[in-house]
Formats: sequence, structure tokens, C-alpha cells
Amino acid sequence: MTTATVSAGARLHVGFQNLSLARRRLYGGIGIGLEEPRVTVTAKPASGIESDDQLAREYAARAASVLEVPGVAVTVEKRLPRHIGLGSGTQLALSVLAATASAHDLEPDVRAHAPAMGRGGRSGIGVATFEAGGFVVDAGHPTNRFTTEPPAEGDWTVPPVVARHDLPADWRFLVVVPDTDPGRSGDDEDASMRAVVERADPAVADEIAGVVTRKLLPAAAEGRLEAFGEAIAEIGRKNGSWYADAQGGVFRPPAGTLVEALEGCPVCTGVGQSSWGPVVYGVTDRAHADETAAAAHDALADNDLEGRIVLSEPASSGATIRVDQ
Repeated sequence: MTTATVSAGARLHVGFQNLSLARRRLYGGIGIGLEEPRVTVTAKPASGIESDDQLAREYAARAASVLEVPGVAVTVEKRLPRHIGLGSGTQLALSVLAATASAHDLEPDVRAHAPAMGRGGRSGIGVATFEAGGFVVDAGHPTNRFTTEPPAEGDWTVPPVVARHDLPADWRFLVVVPDTDPGRSGDDEDASMRAVVERADPAVADEIAGVVTRKLLPAAAEGRLEAFGEAIAEIGRKNGSWYADAQGGVFRPPAGTLVEALEGCPVCTGVGQSSWGPVVYGVTDRAHADETAAAAHDALADNDLEGRIVLSEPASSGATIRVDQ
């Protein structure tokens, strides 16, 4: 019996290029694929849907339907923490999809099938990093297809990638996961996004466009760490101004206190909050990774927080698929 194993790295979501209905394109995600932490799933052909993981079972049912296969048995070997800003939902959904297809000797087309899996409705970053890793900017969606309500589930295509760059292998992304309440998801996230889009200042989008084109993209293309960090930090703060009412500040508590502490670390740049948090990230290089990790430990301790700290290489490729007969 064929067994397919798929492993995918997490992603950081720096922010969106636009959240105002007054501009021609809505959303437009900016993000980074990571090597760690990872989600890993295995799949075998089956006559029905089998999994001990409730969410994986739901995704397996969707995958079997869209692929028109009779069933699949899915095991989640490694999990990403849910709803903390690492893209756990998309990476699990696409891993299940790819594993199900591969177990049935089919070629997975994750971009085409992501909408049927319920993914890619706003940001295309998770799909793009699953496909190829790297630093990614997507095109967003035509605003005329949106009101404050997004299209019905599955009634969209994943935004195309407009820029992608491999980042230098000696860069290290700091990921701080404080032990606190998860970020928003599902209906709660949808309601918050509606409120943000209704009030979003289009002038912020214009400012972000300047940062993306004149600072971020050149820094990514040339591998300039400091300039890249300055640009993603600036974009993160501008995004935070859109979300301030919804999350209680430019950064969601306690992410803000961790951001402030890490901004004082001289060897770490680009400090920000991923998606709705509470994950806080920064970027350094291999030579200063230990010093950066120590600063993160101090930031947690000084704020009476427990948490996990990861230093990850940027992903230069997408998910891995192994098929055993």
C-alpha cells in the first residue's frame, strides 16, 4: 500500500499591502516561509475518511472530495500550534491535500485546489510558501469582487505571486511563541476583518506601497539584512494602525511588550507580530543567533511570560513529499 508523507514549514505573515475598499486591490499579503517549526502528515488510501485528528479528518474529507478518491487514512506526525500566527491551518490543509493525492498516485495541484480546502481566501502567502518557500508578496484580490463580506467559501482563486526571493541561508528568523491566548480565527477573525476593512485608511496603503517598492523588494533581492528588517518592521507597524481598534493596540497584548523589548536588541532587526499574533518575530544572522535567542529569553522573563523560542532558517523550497510503496 502506498504511504505518502508531506512535511511543510511554518510561515510568518508580515502584513497586507491594502485593507481599504477605496483602492483597486484588496489584501496583498507579504510573508516569509520558514524551515521550522513544521507540520508533518502521512496518508494511506482507505475506503473512507480516517484520522485521530479532528481538523485533519475534516481536511481529509475535503481532499477526498475534490480529488474524487474513495477515502484516505491521515496521521498527523508533527503539529504546528494553532491560531498563533504561523499559518497552521493552511499548512495542515495543504499537507493533507498533497499527501492524499500522492497516496493515490495523483499529482497534487495545491494552488488550484486550495479554495476547495477553504484556504487562500485573503492571503496567498501560505499557499505560495507551501509551494516554493521564500519571501513572497502576492497580488491580492480585485476590490470590486469584495464588499466587507468576502466571496463565499471556495468562490475565489488564490492570489498570484508578484514577487518571490530566496533569502540568504545564513539569515535566522527569531520566532517567539508566548504562552498566552491564541489569535483570532474562524468567525471571530472574519468579524474583526470586516470591521477593519470598513474603517481602513487608504493613505496607509499608499505609504506601504512606497515601503514595498523602494525598500523591501530591493533589500530582499540584494540580501541586505538591516534594510530588509527595517522595511518589514515599518510595514508591520503600519498594518497595526489598521488593526489597533480590533486588537487593542498597534500590536496585540502581550506582543507589544515583547516587540518593545526586542527592538532594544542590537543584533536583531525587523521585529513585529505575525498575523493576529501572539507570535513575535525578528531577523538576525547565524553569527548572532545565540545572542538574539538570549534577548528573547530575557524579554519573556522580564514580562513574566513563559514561551517557546525558535531560530529558523528561511525556507528556500516548499513542502517535501515522500512516497513509499
